[in-house]
Amino acid sequence: MKTLLLYFLSVLVTMATVRAQWYSQTYPLGKGWNGIWLSGDATYATVAEIFSEHGPKVSEVWRWNPNPDQTGFTGSPSTPTTSSEEWTVWKRDDPAEQELTQMMGNTSYLLRCDAATSLTLKQLALPPSATWLISGANFMGMPGFGPGDTTSPLLSTYLASFPSAETTVLSPTSKIYKYEGEEDLGANNPKEVQAGTERLNPGQAYWFESAATSDFTGPVEYELPSTSGLAFGRTLTAMTVGVTNRLTTAVTLTVRLEPSESEPNGQSAVPDGVVLMRRLFNSTTNEYDEIPMGGGFTVALDPSGRTNLDFGVDRSGITDYDAFHASILRITDSQNLMDVRLPVSVLAASSSGLWIAQAKVSHVGSTVPGATGTTTSQPFPLVFLIHLDANGVARMLPQVFVGKLDTANNPFGLCISEEKILSKAESGVVPRRYVSCQLPAVSYLTGVGALAVGSTVTWKINVPHTDPTNPFVHTYHPDHDNLDPSFSSELKSGEESYTIDRTCGFTFTSEPPNGSMVAGWGTTVLGGTYAELLKGLNGDQDLSLTGTFAMRRISEIATIDLTPSTP
Repeated sequence: MKTLLLYFLSVLVTMATVRAQWYSQTYPLGKGWNGIWLSGDATYATVAEIFSEHGPKVSEVWRWNPNPDQTGFTGSPSTPTTSSEEWTVWKRDDPAEQELTQMMGNTSYLLRCDAATSLTLKQLALPPSATWLISGANFMGMPGFGPGDTTSPLLSTYLASFPSAETTVLSPTSKIYKYEGEEDLGANNPKEVQAGTERLNPGQAYWFESAATSDFTGPVEYELPSTSGLAFGRTLTAMTVGVTNRLTTAVTLTVRLEPSESEPNGQSAVPDGVVLMRRLFNSTTNEYDEIPMGGGFTVALDPSGRTNLDFGVDRSGITDYDAFHASILRITDSQNLMDVRLPVSVLAASSSGLWIAQAKVSHVGSTVPGATGTTTSQPFPLVFLIHLDANGVARMLPQVFVGKLDTANNPFGLCISEEKILSKAESGVVPRRYVSCQLPAVSYLTGVGALAVGSTVTWKINVPHTDPTNPFVHTYHPDHDNLDPSFSSELKSGEESYTIDRTCGFTFTSEPPNGSMVAGWGTTVLGGTYAELLKGLNGDQDLSLTGTFAMRRISEIATIDLTPSTP
């Protein structure tokens, strides 16, 4: 028989509007050149859009691009020049010099102002990040405490835990500079500052000279799964933040949950915050207890100590599938050194989306009385495309397209017709196509049952005797083309090819049926036992197929355009 195959073309690239945890930071800007540090991300708008409200006051924006091969500065930092790879520039009145289009997070910028002004910039919270170059030129800021006044830490105190005494930025020969609104670049701009008297301003970008590479961001460092912070998504129930104290003295952290500000225009709404739980290990029960964070908590860190902050999430109040719930986990310390904002987000728990189901048939038997089943020499693979919508309707699909849709506002989504997907030339996004070659030429098949643990979903698949996927049909074989000897009339079912009926059942189990350990089973991975009744393949004798299956989600998009292709 013809082997049933499934081909998947490429991988899914998720694209959508930014879903984020927002906060605002204000930067006082003097007339002339100002160095600022964006701890958060502002790529939701173009540079031109961000500075449109400031009229002619901000005339130029320069982004520093760290280059590990550059020559370190000795007497003064790098001088901004459009011919240098270290700088990307936007000039308000010069269209030829507007290569800089967006303002990324954890990045330093030079702003040239024609008059003093104040910039309040809404940003997406990001975990602290920094890369120190051994070449010597490091233009960056840090998540220090306070606004740069007497409540803020001295640079010498903040940097005291930098890797080693020989290579520290506090060595007598190292230099630190900053821009603070001087008119012209020259001997006094940027201005050299002394670590023992300079108060760290978290919005200020500094030039640091260093003879060491490092990822140092502060006396207390945080390890998170990604730049998305504690992103629980639809399936995760527990996440961990690793915390390391680089100080030689003890420190107490204050951890509290703050709401996200309202989203900028054009971005996904943030309807509510996250109900975050603190997870504490109970040695008596050998399990974690989950306690609502409420107003927050404190945790003590020993000198040079390390600990994990474990968190869970309560989804019981989330009913809207598409609602993005977000908050900001804000952490300060007892020595008033750092003020860190970590993003936290969660979505409603749901199995909706596009899944790849991979079945392995291990037993094949006849339904004829007295016949005994046989075990296959090796599992036979069957792979299916299954989409579950927000209403619990499961559909099996011959093909799915993923990309920008040819509908109002061109959302990123799923469809079954190539006519409904925009090309790369039309949308700037490369569309993806997933094909199940074992299914007949139908738009989709609707399953009966629930896609959930303890339930079974069944699909009935009819393969006509003329369908290209029928194993009896061979395009280039005259004895299997369903045509009479004169090649003029189509034959009936049963003469050369046979109509095949398949009943495919997927029963979902709480644990892998083969007794193995699969990470994420029941959440990111669904599966159980597979059973199929096959009629027409072996004359009048029905065949029963059994085995196991596992499903992995490749898209969380719950809606799909089911408009069929035009014949």
